[in-house]
Amino acid sequence: MSFDTLVVARGEFNIEDPWAIPPPSNPVRLRRATDGEVPRLATTLSAYYDDNYLNIVFSSADDHIRATLFAHDDPLYEQDVVEVFLSPQRAEEYFEIEVSPVATVFDARIVSPDGVRRTMRSDRGWDCTGLLAAVRKVVESDGTMTIDTLMRIPFAALDRITPRQNETWRANFFRIDRHPGGDEYSAWRPTMMTPADFHVAAAFGSISFQP
Repeated sequence: MSFDTLVVARGEFNIEDPWAIPPPSNPVRLRRATDGEVPRLATTLSAYYDDNYLNIVFSSADDHIRATLFAHDDPLYEQDVVEVFLSPQRAEEYFEIEVSPVATVFDARIVSPDGVRRTMRSDRGWDCTGLLAAVRKVVESDGTMTIDTLMRIPFAALDRITPRQNETWRANFFRIDRHPGGDEYSAWRPTMMTPADFHVAAAFGSISFQP
């Protein structure tokens, strides 16, 4: 697999430890979205699947949390958030799912005929029905803080069934960190846009489902 492809292996979800990553899944690091450099705050992403769900786990170093929105589909992208963009069928259509550090959810279906923000349409009436979103804050004895975010995304909500072996989707994964010293935007596949813009379909990588 190339650097542009994330292997998503089968794994069993553990309700007793929902943030556990089953082998052989390995975390990958997000990079600064605007230029691909190492971000100030590290973020890793892990993904695995079972018969009914795609499971995504972000682990985000943090030193200043901004998360005061609690209503579904509030504009979470104005504060701290992690985001998943999934395009399982058509390049012109993808699903956007966001979860904040207080487990508030934003979800929308995006139709982007040209692959750019200017001409895209966002359908906020779409809901990721059955989504499980959970967040935990881990603070070490030295004060180091990590925010772990789980998204358990039902295939049925995306109008899909369990992926076949070697099935490939287009996808990207993001983080926004709001900070008094300057905001930071991270991505699995950096979009290389200044100001930061995540809605660049040409920058999406691929996820490949494996046994």
